[in-house]
Amino acid sequence: MINLGPACGRMIELLHGVPAEALSRPTPCAEYTVMDLIAHVDQVARGFTAMAVNQPEQPAGADPGDGLPERVKALGEAWSDEAAWRGTAVIGGGLELPRERWGKIALTEVVVHGWDLAVATGQPFEPDERTLRDCLAHVAEFVPGAPLPELWGPPVAVPADAPLLDRILGITGRTP
Repeated sequence: MINLGPACGRMIELLHGVPAEALSRPTPCAEYTVMDLIAHVDQVARGFTAMAVNQPEQPAGADPGDGLPERVKALGEAWSDEAAWRGTAVIGGGLELPRERWGKIALTEVVVHGWDLAVATGQPFEPDERTLRDCLAHVAEFVPGAPLPELWGPPVAVPADAPLLDRILGITGRTP
């Protein structure tokens, strides 16, 4: 079990720091503007929280940013229960994976898209070392053989001794 709380806390800080004029800006995640990325983070928070607590996903509202910090907080809290990490779960188009894997995917979503949001809005992004180590261990093992490789860009070469975040970003197809 890993702790999503620190990554979710950092995402909440980033969300609070998004100026209204930044919503149409591009992000390092090529297909998303800042607003699109916020909507995706909302979808991640809703879906992965529902999975963790074995409840149906709550429908999105008209404004994905409305209440999103609370939903991101709920995501971190939901995965703090050891039961969320046991067994298997199916998401989306029927992909079944161990819940432990889904929890790590949720962490990766929050970390990588946190960086995307920080870069697009000019905010600092410095997750704690434990979060980065957990995320790097996951992406280094999972992303190269992921069941949906189209979700990641081609890997970007970074030095083996690069900072943890840079290595995560390179594996997930981003240029640090």
